[in-house]
Amino acid sequence: MRLPGEQMSEISFARALNEALRDSLADDPRVVVFGEDVAAAGGSFGVTRDLQRQFGRSRVRDAPISEAAIAGAAVGAAISGLRPVIEIMFMDFVGFAMDALVNQAAKAHFMFGGQCCVPLVARMPHGGGLGAGPQHSQCLEAWFAHVPGLKVVCPSNPSEGYALLRASIADSNPVIFVENKTLYGVRAEISDPRPQALLSRARVARSGEDVTIVTYGAMVGVALGAADELANRGIEVEIIDLRTLQPWDEHAVADSLQRTHRLVVFHEAVAAFGVGAEIVARMVHIAFDELDAPPLRVGAPFMPVPFSPSLESCQRPSARELIAAVLEVME
Repeated sequence: MRLPGEQMSEISFARALNEALRDSLADDPRVVVFGEDVAAAGGSFGVTRDLQRQFGRSRVRDAPISEAAIAGAAVGAAISGLRPVIEIMFMDFVGFAMDALVNQAAKAHFMFGGQCCVPLVARMPHGGGLGAGPQHSQCLEAWFAHVPGLKVVCPSNPSEGYALLRASIADSNPVIFVENKTLYGVRAEISDPRPQALLSRARVARSGEDVTIVTYGAMVGVALGAADELANRGIEVEIIDLRTLQPWDEHAVADSLQRTHRLVVFHEAVAAFGVGAEIVARMVHIAFDELDAPPLRVGAPFMPVPFSPSLESCQRPSARELIAAVLEVME
């Protein structure tokens, strides 16, 4: 619903992230951006384009080809009073930065007795769909959701991307900001003034009364497409867009189950030991009496992402698989 005086414009997901970075740099002199090829080149997917031209080399700069160095420098900068936003070119490369992010950024506030904070944002694209192969297509967000001290965010569209990135940069905790590569070119309407969001709050992307689908990132759009087909069969699903994976909004999911009494969790990452497993386990614990059917998870099979586009399309979770799961819990 459009608010009085609110204007709408259509922009891409990548442009929305670019605007969020631009506005954060303009509003707060502590914000700095660095990573591999983020300056003149504008990043691998164009998200940081023109930022160095607008804010200079002291605020937006290229870094050596070393994820460990980038993340380590960000931790030091954050503890020293800056608000760094770093880009990890592909989420698959974040293994090199795990010590800085998991052992340093996530633990500093606790280890120093609350006397310091680490307000950094690590942006990293995840997911397949581009034929980039097994070393450039992984969804590793569950790694970070398992680490106390880190927040994990994954937006689903341009409006959410802008609002959640602004909120992440303003947060006093280290945030892993996950961007699905297939969304960068997706265009959608966004409000002006630009939207705001709170971390840890889910949103209802579609209301329904038969089945709750919990999802995030690019799979929200896939779920919305499946919902239209299910509606033609007389099944109205409610779609919960998590937005934040850690901490996640379990109250929003439990509230939805009070209306639908059935649960399907849908994500692109492999199903085994994933975000969906945590959601199902928690709902069985706190909302068992609301469930009229066993909850189901729909995710990728336990295998690397293939290079072949035809094989990758089979490996990546689809609307067809989601529809089959919804029909199963309805039975």
